[in-house]
Amino acid sequence: MTELKLSESRDLTRIERIGAHSHIRGLGLDSSLEPRNVSEGMVGQAQARKAAGVILQMIKDGKIAGRAILLAGQPGTGKTAIAMGMAKSLGLETPFSMLSGSEIFSLEMSKTEALMQAFRKSIGVRIKEETEIIEGEVVEIQIDRPAVSGAASKTGKLTLKTTDMETVYDLGAKMIEALGKEKVQSGDVIAIDKASGKITKLGRSFSRSRDYDAMGPQTKFVQCPDGELQKRKEVVHSVTLHEIDVINSRTQGFLALFTGDTGEIRAEVREQIDTKVAEWREEGKAEIVPGVLFIDEVHMLDIECFSFLNRALENEMAPILVVATNRGITSIRGTNYKSPHGIPIDLLDRLLIITTQPYSEDEIRKILDIRCQEEDVEMSEDAKQLLTKIGHETSLRYAIHLITASALNCRKRKGMVVEVQDITRVYSLFLDVRRSTQYLMEYQKEYMFNEASIVDGGDADAIHD
Repeated sequence: MTELKLSESRDLTRIERIGAHSHIRGLGLDSSLEPRNVSEGMVGQAQARKAAGVILQMIKDGKIAGRAILLAGQPGTGKTAIAMGMAKSLGLETPFSMLSGSEIFSLEMSKTEALMQAFRKSIGVRIKEETEIIEGEVVEIQIDRPAVSGAASKTGKLTLKTTDMETVYDLGAKMIEALGKEKVQSGDVIAIDKASGKITKLGRSFSRSRDYDAMGPQTKFVQCPDGELQKRKEVVHSVTLHEIDVINSRTQGFLALFTGDTGEIRAEVREQIDTKVAEWREEGKAEIVPGVLFIDEVHMLDIECFSFLNRALENEMAPILVVATNRGITSIRGTNYKSPHGIPIDLLDRLLIITTQPYSEDEIRKILDIRCQEEDVEMSEDAKQLLTKIGHETSLRYAIHLITASALNCRKRKGMVVEVQDITRVYSLFLDVRRSTQYLMEYQKEYMFNEASIVDGGDADAIHD
């Protein structure tokens, strides 16, 4: 007899991938904005985190808009981690959008349009709306089906009650269909939007909790509503200005948000939307939530983009701009002039600059401990000490890359804990920048189009630095 094999089913509703900054949960500050030594995935950089915390508090209080902050520091000193920590600390209510400096040049639109869309994505609008709803516990549903098919549409009656009153409503075909779709039955507490006819199942009434011996884990019990059946309720919709722009500039409306076909949006459309949002603000129907726009590798922008940023920051609808760079004194893209961080002096003058310092050996060790925990890798004390030494002498990023590689090597030899031999093995397999440069210098004549000969007396360290 053939053995029946059941296919293995896996729950794919939550897909979690371990990224470079997936261990960051916030800025790791206490209530008085003092940085904790190790907290929420953040290690070290006390001054930079404290400065970011002050900015964060000002954003939450809504006291600053159109300001810009520069995170400047060497590669691998946690600039993007601080920006991610800010995003996590702000929560879902405040818009936070990320952009890489080089992204702007690869989009199918002008550079200034791409920046303007990024700005508008970072400004939220909270729109308040009052709707009339009918909220109560279902006592009985009666549906009269016609004796002859097609003779007439279905009709019925719905009895709803609160603790104070009970009312019978006549049902049409659409409402009967909606009740069937939501699987509403006697004992459910429901809310019906009078304007749209949308039915929302709030849960099951506590008075019916003993109707069945067994209940599913998703069954939610709620109290029977009190007061009137018909109520006025304030609903708050949170959208960004960019979403409003897209809905009003495309014939397919909000569907354009899903297709990604946003394209360039005309200035007239934006002006009309700004006027309408300003009217809503005056009437108390809406409030503006200034968010955060984070531009990484900001030195990749050119002089035109910098000029646009200068102007855009003066707009009253501007978000908080956070930019990051790891460059020193370098050329401004699109010009022959040199400037600190590759940013024009007039824009630098507008920036509050937060600097990050290189990590100490103890801090590298703590970061590696957090990453081992995040990547679910068990490592011996000696192996961690060796990895810390490698991270201190080469770079933190290189040491983090070796964690998963050494775990795979450990699994290959059927081990449970990563030992020194696994670290040594992957260290010999994968070169860091310094050793790779030394190798190039040694075998430079074997490579094509080699130009190392123009560096007079340049050693590997000189090229690396």
